[in-house]
Amino acid sequence: MKKGFLKWLLAMACFLLAACAVITVNVYFPEKAAKEAYKSLDEMLLKSGDSPAGEKAPAAPSREPQAKPQSRLFHEFTNFSLIPEACAADNEADALAIELSSMPEVLKAYDDMSRRLPRLNTLFASSAVGLSNQGLISVRDKAKVTPQDESLVAAENQSRKTVIMSMAKAILKLNKQKESKAALDQVLGKAASTYADTKREAAQSGWWVQLQNGRWVQK
Repeated sequence: MKKGFLKWLLAMACFLLAACAVITVNVYFPEKAAKEAYKSLDEMLLKSGDSPAGEKAPAAPSREPQAKPQSRLFHEFTNFSLIPEACAADNEADALAIELSSMPEVLKAYDDMSRRLPRLNTLFASSAVGLSNQGLISVRDKAKVTPQDESLVAAENQSRKTVIMSMAKAILKLNKQKESKAALDQVLGKAASTYADTKREAAQSGWWVQLQNGRWVQK
């Protein structure tokens, strides 16, 4: 009898441990705000590549040293005078855009993407590549791309992954959620699909895009 009772206690303990293990904290994902933030970043930081890459370089030495990286979006949001955390409840999109634009890795990603933009637009226009439902670039016709183009696409996708991951981290910060693998996994997929939605809407007529259901269509 005593042995059976101990087995019952052990079984209950295992059950409780298993129940606790599957408890997760749902992270709020502000889809509309994330999309607007992506659009703002593209408008402010993604340049056409028509101007020389170093055109604005001479102005840099005159700036005072900063303790933290200075966001280029602070000069664009003229009515935005508070830190992102203070006004996140009032304007999540601006808060996310400001947060991402203060990340050095995001600024570098946009600098790199700006340099690739002219060639990528040519590849999109020729139907050599398309936009996947994760916001990445997929080669559709290998006969139309060179090895250099394939390297360019791989580098572009890495930059886009940086932006998407940074959005996931910014959303956790907006939610005052501790950054962990489990929490990032919750929002990363939504951050990617929202990024894809933004890019799909901005795609030009004739470009190939992949819908969320996996079907490829020509816009």
